[in-house]
Amino acid sequence: STRSGSHNSHSTSSGMVAAGPGGTSGRPYGPSGGSGLSPDAYRRQHEITVTGDNVPPPFTSFEDTGFPSELLREVLCDICSREELNVVRCATPPSYNGVAYCIWSTLKRWTNFLEGLSESSMVVWWLTSNDDDSVLEAGFTAPTPIQAQSWPVALQSRDIVAVAKTGSGKTLGYLIPAFIHLKRVHKNRQMGPTVLVLAPTRELATQIQAEAVKFGRSSKILCTCLYGGAPKGPQLRELDRGTDIVVATPGRLNDILEMKRLSLSQVTFLVLDEADRMLDMGFEPQIRKIVKEVPARRQTLMYTATWPKEVRKIAADLLVNPVQVNIGSVDELVANKAITQHIELLPPMEKNRRLEQILRSQEPRSKIIIFCTTKKMCDQLARSLTRQFAAAAIHGDKSQGERDYVLNQFRTGRSPVLVATDVAARGLDIKDIRVVINYDFPTGVEDYVHRIGRTGRAGATGEAYTFFTDQDVKHASDLVKVLEGANQRVPKELRDMAARSGGMGGRSRRWGSGPSYGNRDGGRGGRSDSSFGGRSSWNSGRGGAHDRYQKQNLFYDSFLQMQIRNIF
Repeated sequence: STRSGSHNSHSTSSGMVAAGPGGTSGRPYGPSGGSGLSPDAYRRQHEITVTGDNVPPPFTSFEDTGFPSELLREVLCDICSREELNVVRCATPPSYNGVAYCIWSTLKRWTNFLEGLSESSMVVWWLTSNDDDSVLEAGFTAPTPIQAQSWPVALQSRDIVAVAKTGSGKTLGYLIPAFIHLKRVHKNRQMGPTVLVLAPTRELATQIQAEAVKFGRSSKILCTCLYGGAPKGPQLRELDRGTDIVVATPGRLNDILEMKRLSLSQVTFLVLDEADRMLDMGFEPQIRKIVKEVPARRQTLMYTATWPKEVRKIAADLLVNPVQVNIGSVDELVANKAITQHIELLPPMEKNRRLEQILRSQEPRSKIIIFCTTKKMCDQLARSLTRQFAAAAIHGDKSQGERDYVLNQFRTGRSPVLVATDVAARGLDIKDIRVVINYDFPTGVEDYVHRIGRTGRAGATGEAYTFFTDQDVKHASDLVKVLEGANQRVPKELRDMAARSGGMGGRSRRWGSGPSYGNRDGGRGGRSDSSFGGRSSWNSGRGGAHDRYQKQNLFYDSFLQMQIRNIF
């Protein structure tokens, strides 16, 4: 293995995939060399470290990728739709060169409406270039670091372990290589899917499906989502019609496999999204059972936000000679510095009064999430707030229909205050959250960092308020470290509390040494009697840590999993 800075350069003909049908440029998928930064300089700038043999240089721009024009157009149009523009207008239609035409054709329908707007409110873009490259260089957002480094590796059909924090853009990081893989293999969708994506929660699974449908529309890719809490009938009928991609939670997929209604014998592209969360939720036996149904000759991509020994072990069993891509530190728990953290030490009886003060101080219709530790408190708090604020509750006892309704109300701003438990909030992807309030402190600082990470995304700023009581003293030392690591103000009372506690009861570091990647078949067939028989085996002796792992917040998201912004 080699570390960043000592990689062999690859030519585009070495291991790269030639443009398949539909690609108009004729260029190979590979670095174009057009970036102003060297690969090592780019990695240093974005805190990327890589481990593996002959790791290709990152794609530092969309032009570098050489993706087919129709696929690249979907990506760029999604980016453009989220730009802060009042109007994008052209006098005449530009040539069909991707994003320019897409913007013009979409917005020309609004000409009459736009005429009623003042000229001062308009941003006029004259997109008249006839050259694809000029569109790519028109100032659109570049790939995120995880995309930049994982795309060229994935396009070499190599296994990947990607360790990246919330909001890194990982979903598109594996979906686009999956689309290109589908164009290469040309399998019969009636015989089963070619791509399988495993996700820990139904919310995350449906969000991945939405992204696959959005970005795969031009390639006519079919995606089916399988998750619990909903009837099997509609999902089975979708499978019967044929599908290219299956996105599934492990429990529901196992149920359908036992019914013999789905074959995974054609799967050659496997993704484990939020692998650490799936293990924390006890899905390891189901994952291993599913993977036994997938051919050994496959490409496997594993994405995780943390790198504990449990994830290292399953990665060593399921992947073959992977390239590991780390974004930032994998050993330290770091909060987003764009989030202003307010820690308020107060007695429990003062929480409601202070909560109402914070809510009243926010701008009308601001999206706010309030976290509670119990379902009972979640319901009680939502009922009390509904009298003065448009609040709704979500937790594990809600039906799928109730959860979908509440989330839709929150997304659209009809109920801008969401009261949630950690378990219910796992995998949610909600944009434009202004404030996070920890009404109850979570069971560990990992959950704290993940909770507040719902705001301050994609370059925006955010605020997080946390109510800290004497009952939370065991977390004081770790919380001080998180605040200091993010350059936040640490209240004197919290420092004193941490000093009194002597740093006991704090976060138990889970990371260990790196794994030894072995033969994929050995990992698949011979480990049923290992310590991975279930959660109880590898949680034994941990005491309270077991509850902490079970309650860990899966409230992660992808940078490009945001709904298209309405510019009107």
